[in-house]
Amino acid sequence: MSIKDVSVVLAHGAWADGSSWARVITALDAEGITAVAAPLPLTSFADDVAALNRTIDRVEGPIVLVGHAYAGAVIAEVRSPRVKALVYVAALAPDEGETVADVFYREPPHPFAPNLAPDANGLIWLPESAFASAFAQCARSEDIAVLAAVQRPISPACITVPVGRPRWKDLPAWFLIAEEDRMIAPATQRSMAARMNAVVRSHTVDHTPIVTAPALVAEVIRDAIRGVIQA
Repeated sequence: MSIKDVSVVLAHGAWADGSSWARVITALDAEGITAVAAPLPLTSFADDVAALNRTIDRVEGPIVLVGHAYAGAVIAEVRSPRVKALVYVAALAPDEGETVADVFYREPPHPFAPNLAPDANGLIWLPESAFASAFAQCARSEDIAVLAAVQRPISPACITVPVGRPRWKDLPAWFLIAEEDRMIAPATQRSMAARMNAVVRSHTVDHTPIVTAPALVAEVIRDAIRGVIQA
């Protein structure tokens, strides 16, 4: 088995869509690695898991599942036996019985982190200014403009439901810790990576390295693929 025999399924986090993975996809494609971005509705945790499963059903062979931010919780809920490894990119990884909100709010927020609250429709949007100040402060202005324009709001129903037994208890995991993250505290990322016994890669990147440091993210994914091949 070679790296081209392992498929990669990418799950975006809150306030993003599949386009946020564009540069990671092209980096992997350059090496002949098939990568597919799952469109998560962000309407409820169950809806997101179902959407991710539908994408997995469209992909053949062994899979490395990658989650950014909130999607770290979603990828751990997938039960497909074809998923052979998990990759967390500045992600949240609640344990059984915990909610996403439990781990997200475990540490005090960064001074530049936005205040988040549902709107009149019950959805949480990221303030436009927060994309430059906290979500992707290392991004180019044109990337920030796109991130803000395509953002997908998240429902509280995604982050207030206790999760089941996470797959990271049974599968090898890799974790890219974003040391300059202003959305998810780096200390939280380190503690989650430690308790899952993940292979840790720690770098001075912001909350959205899938946009601002895609080559680095692609390299962590390739590490996971190599781990699957050698297992």
